[in-house]
Amino acid sequence: MALLSVIRRWHFRQQVPIREIERRTGLSRNTIRKYLRADTVEPQFKVPERPSKLDPYAEKL
Repeated sequence: MALLSVIRRWHFRQQVPIREIERRTGLSRNTIRKYLRADTVEPQFKVPERPSKLDPYAEKL
């Protein structure tokens, strides 16, 4: 996500306060703080494995 790198650049390189980043992005301060503390560049979302409706017919198809 390009927004995370922009947030990190604003805060660490340009010394923009978190409140100003909040105004520019529309994200909450807690979310911005979470992104700044995290070592990852992009958030990872877990997608659960779900069976398909076609799984019972996979052999025939």
